[in-house]
Amino acid sequence: MISTGQVFYLGAALLAGLLIGVERGWTLRRAEEGMRVAGIRTFALTGLIGGVAGLLSAMDYAFVGGGIVIGAVIVLAIGYWRSTDEGGKPDATTAIAATATLGLAFLAGVGQPALAIAGAAIVTLILALRSEMHRWVGLLDEADVKAFARYAVIALAVYPFLPEGRFGPYDAWEPRSLWLVVIIVTGFSFAGYAANRLFGARRGTIATAIIGGAYSSTAVTVSLAQRLGDGHGDAAEVAGIALASAVMYLRVVVLVAILATSLIIPFAIVVAPPLAIAFLVSFILYRRAPAGGKAEPPGNPIALLPALGFVAFVAAAAVVARWAEGRFGEEGIAVLLLLMGSMDVDAAIVTAGGLEPGTIAPALAALAIAGTILANMTVKLGITIAYGRAASKPAALALAASMVALAVSVAVGYARL
Repeated sequence: MISTGQVFYLGAALLAGLLIGVERGWTLRRAEEGMRVAGIRTFALTGLIGGVAGLLSAMDYAFVGGGIVIGAVIVLAIGYWRSTDEGGKPDATTAIAATATLGLAFLAGVGQPALAIAGAAIVTLILALRSEMHRWVGLLDEADVKAFARYAVIALAVYPFLPEGRFGPYDAWEPRSLWLVVIIVTGFSFAGYAANRLFGARRGTIATAIIGGAYSSTAVTVSLAQRLGDGHGDAAEVAGIALASAVMYLRVVVLVAILATSLIIPFAIVVAPPLAIAFLVSFILYRRAPAGGKAEPPGNPIALLPALGFVAFVAAAAVVARWAEGRFGEEGIAVLLLLMGSMDVDAAIVTAGGLEPGTIAPALAALAIAGTILANMTVKLGITIAYGRAASKPAALALAASMVALAVSVAVGYARL
């Protein structure tokens, strides 16, 4: 006796085949008769066959269901072989899509209709975005592909195999939490790099500065200041330097919200004035800048050795923070965060977020991280003046204005402790 649920499963299997079949049928609509591996009818039937095979497997007829699946795959393989043997253009995509349809429909038949339909929708989207995907791939170079592979290793190949729990001196190391931080920080940088490669170069200096500032405002500053100093820059480079640092403020706020959530309110209060001034001055310079222009985006930020170095630095900082907690109290930890942030602001944020609640007052930790931003801005101001010389004066004044606002905000915050 077939139940209503089983009928629903078969319907989901058929729908999965129809979804993918509509796209394949439309894409291959101009192919000669007999040269297509599969069209909408074949995909619908493939879905139904997969659903029946799954249903039989769920009813303790696994051998029958498996035989049906094997037979369907053989038929698809023969169809693909005949299309190539008769002089047709090889269409492996359709054969693979049909195999995917069979598998998804099988899932529906064994009682996973939602997963099957969701999978079919994703397959349909991937097939429909053929032109866009080919265009995106065409924009990549060898360095981009290597960056993508490295980030895939960082995000997907390491994390699942890390142990749970705390280890090391003072139980300061939690491997999964440490590596998750690496995934987030490098992912933030990789997203900015990818956006810059896709959009920045085509939209000129301003876009490159804004997007590049999300992951390396210092690198943007060096590049644009050098152009100004060489006489190849104009108001666009000046605005770009200011905008990159303004975006940096926003980037740090986002990272604090993600990695050190308990600090976000006091930190936002401290950083709000310089952030507002940075964007205001940047907007004024942007209005004066010409459209277009071209600037090289910052270099690829994803590499395995720097990622490993970052996690080692954070791990060492976690041990030192636990040691300083018992020896010097919260003021010692604040100094540690400030010193650490002078070398890497992200590491200071991560360390602050990893401290036990109550270890340091959120307001004091927020001031320490804000102090690291001031140190970073001082470096960029020096770079701007040294490389850009007289041509960089407006950009230097813009950076100095936000630095003054930040210094005043930190001083006021410290006086209120």
